[in-house]
Amino acid sequence: QVQLVESGGGLVQPGGSLRLSCAASGGTFSRYVMGWFRQAPGKEREFVAAISWIAGKTYYADYADSVKGRFTISRDNAKNTVYLQMNSLKPEDTAVYYCAAKSGVASRSPNYDYWGQGAQVTVSS
Repeated sequence: QVQLVESGGGLVQPGGSLRLSCAASGGTFSRYVMGWFRQAPGKEREFVAAISWIAGKTYYADYADSVKGRFTISRDNAKNTVYLQMNSLKPEDTAVYYCAAKSGVASRSPNYDYWGQGAQVTVSS
């Protein structure tokens, strides 16, 4: 029902910045909680950030401690797109990043209903 298409991954040096985008189609975007997860080789998929539109009035955003202060999640409901701005990137940020959508409340667990194809982010000198 909902399709998520990611873009913006790539190679960046430590301390650099990158912005990921995730365009949604096939559903009512504003009704979904949108999240970002990442998965490095040999590791489990982990929560990065999530954002929801509460009562059509304000945003709620949540961040993993590992990215707090460096990453910013945002959404443009008019464009059906969620973004992840990543600053001060570290080698440990290297992973495949997935956008995801779910109904209901925001969650840090990978129990989202829809997933993007993943975008590789590599932080290396």
